[in-house]
Amino acid sequence: MGLLVLGCVFTGSRLFADVQHTGLTESHNLLLLLPAIALFVALGFEFINGFHDTANAVATVIYTGSLPPTVAVVWSSAFNFLGVLASSGAVAFGIISLLPVELTLQAGSSNSFAMIYALLFSAIIWNLGTWWLGLPASSSHTLIGSIIGVGVANALLHGRSAASGVNWAQALNIGYSLILSPIVGFVCAALLLMLLKRLVKKPQLYRAPERKGAPPLWIRGLMVLTCTGVSFAHGSNDGQKGMGLIMLILVATLPVTYSLNRSLPASATSQLVTLAETSKAQLLQQFPEENVQPPREVLATYLRDGQRTSKVIPALAQIEGMMAATLHQYGSLSDIPAAKISRVHNDLYLAAETIKRLEADKTLMLSAATQQSLHQLQQHIDAATQFIPSWVKIAVALALGLGTLVGWRRIVTTLGEKIGKSHLNYAQGVSAELVTMGTIGAADAFGLPVSTTHVLSSGIAGAMAANRSGLQSGTLRNMILAWVLTLPAAALISAGLYWIFITL
Repeated sequence: MGLLVLGCVFTGSRLFADVQHTGLTESHNLLLLLPAIALFVALGFEFINGFHDTANAVATVIYTGSLPPTVAVVWSSAFNFLGVLASSGAVAFGIISLLPVELTLQAGSSNSFAMIYALLFSAIIWNLGTWWLGLPASSSHTLIGSIIGVGVANALLHGRSAASGVNWAQALNIGYSLILSPIVGFVCAALLLMLLKRLVKKPQLYRAPERKGAPPLWIRGLMVLTCTGVSFAHGSNDGQKGMGLIMLILVATLPVTYSLNRSLPASATSQLVTLAETSKAQLLQQFPEENVQPPREVLATYLRDGQRTSKVIPALAQIEGMMAATLHQYGSLSDIPAAKISRVHNDLYLAAETIKRLEADKTLMLSAATQQSLHQLQQHIDAATQFIPSWVKIAVALALGLGTLVGWRRIVTTLGEKIGKSHLNYAQGVSAELVTMGTIGAADAFGLPVSTTHVLSSGIAGAMAANRSGLQSGTLRNMILAWVLTLPAAALISAGLYWIFITL
């Protein structure tokens, strides 16, 4: 409770200080109402994510009697909290990059608020529904489906094809991780269980837990260790989804404070200027062309449609030149006037996203020196625009940690008793959770979101299959149905909500 109070005080004081920094006063209360509600809903999503996914980490320790439920959920909550604080933020901005380019560039508009509210409410509605039914559905799939639904709806409402509404290259990368991770969970957990049987000749490890009493101390230690690892990994990956949502809200509503990382030293800005000027010269040397007008629209169209024309490279060079001139004029991100921050942020965003798209274009032949300059420039731009304040991490950690304290009972029973035809034993639980911990850790390293729910439940199924325990077809059918339906259902809900909010 003491940590909770301290966290709330720190978060509130930092947010209040940031709002004061924007110059908004009490007369602007109405301007602050919408973002305040959005922040509350975003933290609500993370709270629901906590109690929806709690069972993933605590199922084995509770089901096997290794820890009492109260102790288990508090322990898991603490390591979810620490996992959020230790996260890098790469997953958060990877998810944000799915959004359509115009909604990112028009931060603070009515369309961007409609987008934020639509995807938040869609994710919450589906998460609550599947939790109520006791189905281990994925919060990751839910959020990504909601973002895709908003993007597609936005494109259709503006008379464009649905394909132009989402960054499909990034969507495919995320899609691969979401599809492959359950397969990895199933196969690796099965292989690990077979390896355990060959190497560890302890009959107790392969028996279903007794209803009375705790298992031997060494088994309890294994179960608590895996619970700890999965809780930490869950916080480090799933917590970033809430961070991404909150940064999306903050950039849209308080761009003066959150569009640029104003804590970067002047030396970092100087390096960015040098790289932008070098890259511009290299691009124009290889692709000489007169000025393209308007360069921002050329890059926005390229990012939206994915069609590289002869104007894209010169337009990128022009944007780099404008960035370099502006940053050189002020010397530091912290000294840029409030009136110019949104324009500078948008130019940096367009340049970085265009470079990422060009790097993935195998038909574009750039010199090795140019590729290196572009890559370094993109990394420096990301450092200037992709940052997460400490109070955001703490707020998300508190919401996720508190959510972990409730709601575990419905899904624990599903994972422990209703996947296999026999009850989960200690070795199966250890195998599934070790694989889950490793898979999420690897996904974090690559900045990709994965579903803790899907990896763990697949791991349990794999361990059951390897043990020849049999699988309950009814439960598996419901789980797979929830997995398959989650993304399209969330997309349809968010698209419908976006259309309603836009027409209000």
